[in-house]
Amino acid sequence: MFKHPRPILIVDDDVELVTLLVDYLQLEGFAPVAAHNGTEALELLSRQEFEIVVLDVMMPGMSGVEVLKRIREKSQLPVLMLTAKGDPVDRIIGLELGADDYVPKPCPPRELAARLNAILRRTANMPSAIAPVVAGPLTINPSRREATANGIVIDLTGTELTLLEVLARKVGTPVPKDEIYQKVLGRAMQRYDRAIDVHVSSIRHKLAAVLGTSVAIESIRGVGYQFVVRRSAASADSPSRRKEGVAHAQPPVQHAFRQALRRLLPRHSADGGRRLDGRLLGPEPAE
Repeated sequence: MFKHPRPILIVDDDVELVTLLVDYLQLEGFAPVAAHNGTEALELLSRQEFEIVVLDVMMPGMSGVEVLKRIREKSQLPVLMLTAKGDPVDRIIGLELGADDYVPKPCPPRELAARLNAILRRTANMPSAIAPVVAGPLTINPSRREATANGIVIDLTGTELTLLEVLARKVGTPVPKDEIYQKVLGRAMQRYDRAIDVHVSSIRHKLAAVLGTSVAIESIRGVGYQFVVRRSAASADSPSRRKEGVAHAQPPVQHAFRQALRRLLPRHSADGGRRLDGRLLGPEPAE
């Protein structure tokens, strides 16, 4: 239980549901404020400070997805989406746009409170004693909740930053998905759950925009993900490296193809003839 009630905005057009959520979350140590449509929610966000938003996807007029887009244009305020049970499309779209997590409706109230507390714990400022995480050109500062590369701040949500930190602390080592879910979302991985996959996809695009191919998050089939630091683009793409690559590092498929061609092409025989696949074709033509 927190010492002081934590301000939270609940956005849902179901008036009865919102009233029940407000009453319950007050008992859980929150200070909930209700909004019944997207326009009202954005107005409240413009003049009040909240620590997290609970946002329903399906609302008349301005949808929850549109509200989330408007929020992400201005801030990285944590957002928990409420989605229709069994509708993965809305969940994936919400996560791709920067939602921190989702809860399908209907859900047990205690689960909702647990998800909210997990998100707030992750996005809270860390003690300044924690040293920055450096992985190649990437620096993650846990105390400032910030990731930078080449002097550029990478625009990450709180959940994305936590996920990147978890992977960057183990450069070159696969991190199991179960471990990622517990450390990043504060819960166990569920069946058909793609929340982490969507967050990883978003992080990949944001890293590529700043760092190109110098770092990567690789998928490890049947395990999870690993963060890797590659050699600098300059050394990899220099003329000498490109020439060396052509001369000495033929891909396996290309090498096999060349070998097959050599077996089919005419070659010199000891008696001066030429052979194709073991058959003598005749003497070498006079020059």
